[in-house]
Amino acid sequence: MKKLFRLFTPALITLIAISFNLGAQVKLPAIFADNMVLQQQTDAAIWGKAGVNSNVRVSTSWNGKSYSARADKDGNWKTKVSTPSAGGPYTVTISESNTIVIKNVLIGEVWVCSGQSNMEMTMKGYRNQPVNGANEYIATSSNNQIRCITIPRTMSQTPLDNLKGEWKTCEPENVVDFSATGYFFGLMLNKVLKVPVGLICTSWGGTRIEPWISEAGLKRFDWVKVPDKTQPLTGMNTQQTPTVLFNAMINPIVGYGIKGAIWYQGEANRNEPAQYQQLLPGLVENWRSVWNVGDFSFYYVQIAPYDYGPTGLNSAFLREAQLKASTLIPNIGMACVMDTGEKDIIHPSNKKATGDRLAYQALVKTYGKKGIVCDGPVFKEMKVEGSIARLTFDNAPNGLIDLGRELSCFEAAGANKRFYPAKAFVTNAGITLFCPSVGEIVAVRYAFKDFIVGDLFNNEGLPASSFRTDAWDN
Repeated sequence: MKKLFRLFTPALITLIAISFNLGAQVKLPAIFADNMVLQQQTDAAIWGKAGVNSNVRVSTSWNGKSYSARADKDGNWKTKVSTPSAGGPYTVTISESNTIVIKNVLIGEVWVCSGQSNMEMTMKGYRNQPVNGANEYIATSSNNQIRCITIPRTMSQTPLDNLKGEWKTCEPENVVDFSATGYFFGLMLNKVLKVPVGLICTSWGGTRIEPWISEAGLKRFDWVKVPDKTQPLTGMNTQQTPTVLFNAMINPIVGYGIKGAIWYQGEANRNEPAQYQQLLPGLVENWRSVWNVGDFSFYYVQIAPYDYGPTGLNSAFLREAQLKASTLIPNIGMACVMDTGEKDIIHPSNKKATGDRLAYQALVKTYGKKGIVCDGPVFKEMKVEGSIARLTFDNAPNGLIDLGRELSCFEAAGANKRFYPAKAFVTNAGITLFCPSVGEIVAVRYAFKDFIVGDLFNNEGLPASSFRTDAWDN
């Protein structure tokens, strides 16, 4: 009897394995679904689950080609499909023991939209905090060339391979609940490039930057403590734990074909500007490393002025860190919103300016469009003659403007480091300012406060960042 059992055991195991595979149908993560946009003119990755060691076939309607992939011992498979120039709609068919047909697929430009609440803020706004002109923009939003997916708030101490969320067409009932910054960014790209645009919004209000970086990416920052994954997350604000948002809201889309990412975050890190100046490019390099498709474009918003109250560091130091970070690594850029801040509302209502300025960055630096200016004036040099200072700026090829108002955001200080309001004027060369209260000017600051409305622009209407010529501690 024992001998007979031994004879049948291998056959039994094989039968069980076959039965298991028959039940293990091909499955796709949520990012691959009807209405999705695939990045044009690239080898776009598609992956999923299937029976162990089974052969999966992927067919694409735009070229009639089929691609095969073999599932590994855990049932994971992955392949890449060649995408044409922008167009559609198309279908993608995935077959194994079952067949999945992904319909209404467009080929175009795909961007990730991430950050904290100013990126998360939808077109309908927050309670008592609107988006300017939203009702009209929502009403006129029907556009089959734009597709959006919002990833719900999720966190995990270990990397996840799937997420929730659904690709949606650009219609009023869908646009109303999508990121306002992301929508305006995508709308501008679609209008100018005349190609489909796919937007993936993955954001969480109030979060720091550390949760959005992987464990490997945080190893270079010795002041960041990565938690013990064997211990459960406890206490309030566990979404602030390093790596947990990368694991749940970024890792599941790593590898999906994208052109780049836009980012709006920093308010939660405002008291550590020196560290943020390193963490921001660190996040970019981390994402580029895990995507493994080169130095894709990354554009971010400098935080807007806001009255944070008497405690904490002046947020101008964080804005300064963000400005400095824009030159530290390639293929990044910063959109300045010094003119849109609101004293008592941390979520500025002029989200169109934010999205448009991010789009200018992409149109010029990613897509090579000519005739567009994408950067506001940046302080270059100061020359002092007693109580008079002359300042020059980069990114002002056609000069500076004050929009017809007196410049009110400049201050000057002498050797005693005490700042006084300065009179400033636009000149052909830049800015000339004087300060009767200061004998000999040593330092100049512009809009270097928590809340202030910037009033200096280049001729194209883009605002200058807050800046200072000193390196004093406060």
